[in-house]
Amino acid sequence: MFAGFRATSLQLDDTTIFARVGGTGPPLLLLHGFPETHLMWRDIAAALTPRFTVVAADLRGYGQSGCPVSSADHSPYAKRAMAGDMVQVMQQLGFEHFMVAGHDRGGRVAYRLALDHPDEISKVAVLDVIPTAAWDRADARLALGFWPWSLLAQPEPLPERLIGAAPDAIVDNAIVQWGSPAEMFSATIREAYVKALRDPVHIHAICEEYRAAATIDREHDALDQINGRRIKCPLLALWSSQGGLETWYAEEGGPLAIWRKWADRVEGGPVPGGHFFPEEHPHQTAAALSKFFEVE
Repeated sequence: MFAGFRATSLQLDDTTIFARVGGTGPPLLLLHGFPETHLMWRDIAAALTPRFTVVAADLRGYGQSGCPVSSADHSPYAKRAMAGDMVQVMQQLGFEHFMVAGHDRGGRVAYRLALDHPDEISKVAVLDVIPTAAWDRADARLALGFWPWSLLAQPEPLPERLIGAAPDAIVDNAIVQWGSPAEMFSATIREAYVKALRDPVHIHAICEEYRAAATIDREHDALDQINGRRIKCPLLALWSSQGGLETWYAEEGGPLAIWRKWADRVEGGPVPGGHFFPEEHPHQTAAALSKFFEVE
């Protein structure tokens, strides 16, 4: 995996971020979701390296990245803090301007990057997410379909204890329940994701990230909407044709209509597969990303 990439651990203001860097061309940052790590991009990264300098990073609290101490308002794990990490990462790697794609939790960091750092981000892709204001649309479908939203946002230590007691069950349930076939995850990849959920410090950090999403992230998004802040760069939205985003918000015009409330230039559509379609169909996903991120 990641043949030809170099591994690096970068010291930032209050944490460390692990990343793999490879390829040639304009810089493209790839951000993962839950319960994954940067490893989710293994096949896509390889497909993109002939045309892009690819940086696949672990978000703070995940994988091999650091876990800074949190606070009562969960702000150290807000998407704003995570976005700030990635600006520092890319600057340390020599990139003042870059493009970004994020899946799941990484998608939330990606669009926060575009909002908070418009001068640094030239294009953004969000995979299988709508804005965190989805909390305000929450109903039984969301609560039952994507249980981490409500479970991991509960006060500590309940979620931490549950994850720590059965990290393998967490990974296996997510894989199966969210529409992707279990066999597409090799034993090596599955074990890597489970291992990342065995460390109590990382478990707590991940729960803090979900608590931030339920609180301070929503506040940041609401203020942006009130103040008319929009994503100025082109935005690509891709989502699972078998998942909730394909049907849940049809009355609002679907995901593209929702993203157009946040961004000026939006394109995209559904792709085959379940929630983990980047791992299920990496070549098709890579092709869509490559086409969108082509330098004009």
